[in-house]
Formats: sequence, C-alpha cells, structure tokens
Amino acid sequence: MNHIINAQQTFFLTNTTKKIAFRVQQLKKLKNILQQNETLLYKAIYTDFKKSEFETYTSELGLVYAEIDEACKKVKKWAKYKRVKTNLLNIPSKSYIVPEPLGVCLVIGAWNYPYLLSLAPVIAAIAAGNTIILKPSELPIHTSNVIAKLINENFEPQFFKVIEGGVPETTALLKLKFDKIFFTGSVPVGRIVNLAAAKNLTPVTLELGGKSPAIITEKSKLKIIVQRLVWAKFLNAGQTCIAPDYVFVHKSIKDQFIKLVKAAIEKSNYSFKNENYVQIINTTNFNRLIALIDKTKVIIGGEYNQETRYISPTILTNVSFDDAIMQKEIFGPILPIISYTNLDEVIKKIKTKPKPLACYLATNNTSIKKKIVHELSFGNGAINDSVMQIINNNLPFGGVGESGTGSYHGEFGFKTFSHYKSILDKKTWIEPNLKYYPYTNRKFQLIKILQNGISKFKSKK
Repeated sequence: MNHIINAQQTFFLTNTTKKIAFRVQQLKKLKNILQQNETLLYKAIYTDFKKSEFETYTSELGLVYAEIDEACKKVKKWAKYKRVKTNLLNIPSKSYIVPEPLGVCLVIGAWNYPYLLSLAPVIAAIAAGNTIILKPSELPIHTSNVIAKLINENFEPQFFKVIEGGVPETTALLKLKFDKIFFTGSVPVGRIVNLAAAKNLTPVTLELGGKSPAIITEKSKLKIIVQRLVWAKFLNAGQTCIAPDYVFVHKSIKDQFIKLVKAAIEKSNYSFKNENYVQIINTTNFNRLIALIDKTKVIIGGEYNQETRYISPTILTNVSFDDAIMQKEIFGPILPIISYTNLDEVIKKIKTKPKPLACYLATNNTSIKKKIVHELSFGNGAINDSVMQIINNNLPFGGVGESGTGSYHGEFGFKTFSHYKSILDKKTWIEPNLKYYPYTNRKFQLIKILQNGISKFKSKK
C-alpha cells in the first residue's frame, strides 16, 4: 500500500493529471471499459444480489455513464480560473480563483450500489485531476472482484488502483496519509474514518445515512404519491441510503393510504423471477431485519426465506418511536407507518432526532412546502416524489450532521476533490504609500474610506 501511494504521489507531482486532455482521456477510457464489459458487470452483481440488468443499468451504470459524459463535457469550464472583484485597497491588481487537484485520494465504496457508489466519486476525482486508490466494499465480493479486474488490468497503478479486502485492509489504508478521503457507508464506520483522517489532518467527505422520514399530508394526490413512494422504498429491496425509512401519514387518510400501498405492492409483484427485486446482501443483515419485524404490527408482507435471503415488502402500522425498528436506520424492505394529526408535532419530533440524509413531503399546499423546507434540516429531499433527486446532477448530493459531511455529483463532485486557490496579481507600476510609515490621520481616514467603501463611511459619519 505504501509503495502504491508513493508511486501515485510521484506521478501526481509530474503534473500529468492536471492536464484537461489527460482527465478527459481517462474518463472516456473508463466508460469504454465499463461498456465493453457490461456482461461481466451484470453477471457479478446478479450473483451478489440477484439484481437484473434493467435495474443495474437504470440505478447504477446509466448514472455512472451520465456522470462521465457530463464531466467530459464540462471539466474544461469547471477547471477555468475564475476572475473576482478586487477591493479598493488592492488596486491596481486583478484577483482570481484557481481550482487545483488535491493529490492522492482514497475512495471507499459502499456495498448497496457497488458500481455507482464506488465509481461516481472516482469520476469526480479524475475530473478534478487527482490520482485514486479505490477500496470497494468486500460484501458483494463478485462486484468487488470485477471492479478490481477491470481497473487494475487497464489503468496504471500510479494513477488509478483498486485495493480489495475487508476491515484489515481498510484499517491499514486509513493509517496512511492521503490528500483526500471519500467514504460512503454507515454512521459508525464514518466515525472511524473521520477519526483516522484527523490524525493526518486529511479532508474527508462522508456520505452516510440515517432515518429518512416521509410526510404524507391530507392535501396530496395520494394515488401517484403512493406509487412513487412504494417504488422508492422497495427499490433494491430497501437497501438504499435515501429510501424513505418511515412514513408519517395524516390520520384522516391513513386507511386509504394503506389500501393504495397494498395495491401498489401487489401490482409490482416483487420477486427475483420478475427481475424487479433483490436479495438481502448477507445473512447478518437478513437476520437483523427479521428481528425488527413485529408480527403483531404487520399489515402487509412479513414473509421471508433465509436460504435465498428474501424478505417480502413489509408494512408495519401502529408503530411508536419506542419500537426497535425506530431506533436505527432500517436499510431493508420494511416500512413503518405512524399516523399524525398535527404537522407541528411531526416537525417537532423529527427535530429531536439526528438530522436525516433525506426527507420527503407529499403535499400541494405551498405554505406547507415552505414550512418543511424552512424548519427541518436534512441533506436532500423531494416534494411529491422520493429518491429521484439523486439523478439531477445540478443538485448537490450529501448529508448534514450525522448523515454526512460534504457533497458530490456533477460540478459539486469536482469541487469536493479540488482546492480553490486564491490569487492576487498586483501591478508594479505604482505603489501608494498608505500602508507605510509614517502613519498619519489623513492616511487613517483614507484607509477607512477605501476599506469600507465611500458610501458606508459617509453613513457612519
């Protein structure tokens, strides 16, 4: 590992990665490699998850390709020097901001969307001009293997290298000094990563999770809201960091909501055979999820098969915040429903919990929209939809508080892997003596005027 990092540091110092043409070339190369090996990628993820080609493309590879295309098209613009205004005291001069790559970056991917959550940060790091070590999650072992194979056989290790392994390998990597660490995963592991990075003062982006609420008001088009919510919740069998974790439903529409949810689940006919459902990642997570299902509160689903790691879409009702399922992020195909009558009480309750990664609201009432957006703190969200905010690269994706720090996607990813260097370029044909000794009252007053602006100075007088 030390040898690889040293090689990447040496290569970075050659300034090769700072060339826009090199960045675009590597991004296009990555896309071509993925496209030429889609069959391998589909086979690997099906072995790990039973995930279909359709869902693998729409929720992973298609988004990876879109990230690459946008970066290739816009990286020249993103990397340009940006002129900014110069204050009066520094005239004559010009001021500008220079985006520069950080250096050697460590990207630690997540298991639930192993292609997207490993490669999207890598794309941003390449676009910004860095070298990269990628540590994919070891849980979906076949996708980890295929990522390592395709990258390590096609890229020079001094530029881009995949290191596989579990906790020992990740722990060893975190002991080394990087210029940037990007981690996607759970809150507990995020704390470990942050603590390790702090020893070297390494900047960190943490994409974590949390219990993301959905609020369904009586002023919403319930049928389409339920259709969107059910799709978002049970996509990837609920193993999605921004999936609705639990739902607040207004008491007046609760029965209708449940009826529509049941109909939407039945219509979707979730199964491996229909290629619209996946298995739970491993036995440990399967057993954890089964333990959260209170059979006395199940109104839809509740079936499971340990051998195939299948858990049917499951809805719980009459849930309270004291229940086991409300203590931690579910990360599975179980949806608790909590009824409410007072929206202010809902807001108050959410505020007592750690800030969620996402929040969803169903309403056509403008004042309610403004109220939720204004009063609740969360990483990202959607109104009258769920999950779909993630595919808009004009929106930064990230958390707040315990749900994460920093963001990426599109230009936001470029910024995450860049340092913005400030430059003052001053002329030499004149040098006012204002700042030099002897200090006089006249100089003092003039400096005040120039520093604060003439109009501000006059108003104070």
